[in-house]
Amino acid sequence: MALLKRSEPKAPRDAEGRMPLMDHLRELRNRLLIAIAAVTVGVIAGWIVSGPVWEVLKDPYCSTTQSHQLTGECSLTYNGIFSSFFITLKISLMVGLVLASPVWLYQIWAFVTPALYRTEKRFTMGFMALAIPLFVAGAALSYLIMDVALGFLLGFSLDGTVATIAIDQYLDYVLIMLLIFGVSFELPLLLVFLNVIGVLQHATVAKHRRLVVFLMFVFGAIVTPGGDPITMMALATPMIVLFLGAELFMYLREKRRPAGEFDHLSDDEISPLDLGSDPDGKLEEDSGSAR
Repeated sequence: MALLKRSEPKAPRDAEGRMPLMDHLRELRNRLLIAIAAVTVGVIAGWIVSGPVWEVLKDPYCSTTQSHQLTGECSLTYNGIFSSFFITLKISLMVGLVLASPVWLYQIWAFVTPALYRTEKRFTMGFMALAIPLFVAGAALSYLIMDVALGFLLGFSLDGTVATIAIDQYLDYVLIMLLIFGVSFELPLLLVFLNVIGVLQHATVAKHRRLVVFLMFVFGAIVTPGGDPITMMALATPMIVLFLGAELFMYLREKRRPAGEFDHLSDDEISPLDLGSDPDGKLEEDSGSAR
């Protein structure tokens, strides 16, 4: 009996990606293991290059005058015997997540894709191909203006005081800035995705365009603590350009295929035939003979 059970053919996978709950959990477990393995390999590689990466990360801080007050050269402090080990590990983890991003992003995509319709799947790979460059562009922009932001924040120090910035605090600040800018550049892509799956219409976006543009300037002023118009524009301008590009995509897509064309039909109702494309009336005759 055991041999018979082992020889049973495996049930074919549903064409629409439907499967029992336990199979979903097994698939999620397998994809998590693959993602964790890829991140682990990336962390090992990040540990090897942690020294050069740290030199790049601390360069914005070293561009400020306050970084040379303590020893005459760029210096950061740390407390505790094991602090240097965990700091190196944190840098390695940051590098590992970046290096392994194609793998774990694909695992997320492969797990979610079966739940999408065929028309939505066509756009998914395009979204994935754009998501990584947009995130990198936002992170690169944050790195370029980080020295201005740090100079502004450290400029509030009182006379007779010396800035002793801990390395872990500085790494947390760098990571937050990279994430905020990177995720901000993903927001227009999210709008496009919501439009593709029918959740967000172009008319709604166009109605609130001025408010969105204003909020982007406010967001740029809050997130970039430089306080000067140049720093604020450095973040707000690319976000507005991406937002307008996303709105243009929505407009062209809905113009080609008007949104809400079949909203009046129920899910089980058959759409009517276009008899205008059948001048001989053969379709109508066939339907009459079928009745």
